[in-house]
Amino acid sequence: MKLYYLPGACSLSPHIVLREAGLPVELSKVTFSAEGRTTDDGEDFFQVNPRGGYVPACRLDDGEVLIEGPAIIQYLADQAPEKQLTPERGERAYYEMLSWIAFVSSELHKGFSPLFGSPSEDEKARIIERLQKRLAYVDSALLGKDYLLGDAFSIADAYLYTIARWAPNFGIALSDYPNLAAFAKRMEGRAAVATALTEEGLKPLA
Repeated sequence: MKLYYLPGACSLSPHIVLREAGLPVELSKVTFSAEGRTTDDGEDFFQVNPRGGYVPACRLDDGEVLIEGPAIIQYLADQAPEKQLTPERGERAYYEMLSWIAFVSSELHKGFSPLFGSPSEDEKARIIERLQKRLAYVDSALLGKDYLLGDAFSIADAYLYTIARWAPNFGIALSDYPNLAAFAKRMEGRAAVATALTEEGLKPLA
């Protein structure tokens, strides 16, 4: 299996899940430039992911490529059921996990996306205000919990942590959200998270 990633991008989420699952993987860093997008082993990344040329993408053992982070993390969890990275299918907690993945994807991940462009100052302020409300909701949901579903880590936590890491880049202090900040510190205490950060050359938030 090969994971195509960009350090610190949303591809960090499946990278963490891979390390949690203990699955063998080859990492392939993608470089974005004016000339195009290429991997560190010379592939044209638009050929790997013709849907948009964005990370993550995962080349499976049969040669097929799976794209879209939420699908990839679910696939990876299913390859190591003994690690219990998701609740059992059919349990209410499983659908709560899917609900959180959808929320992180639509309200946080896509909420941050315009900030990576060149929004006007007014637009930037509106985007940040909306994100602050969403982060406040997450903070309240984490009250009294170690992870989104309670005491047990799930793939939804890998996704939330990945996107929450972007907040300080845009002047949003995680310290304003004490439960979320504690969650991030807890995540960084996990060996799989520490390994993924080191492999991508990233520093912990806390």
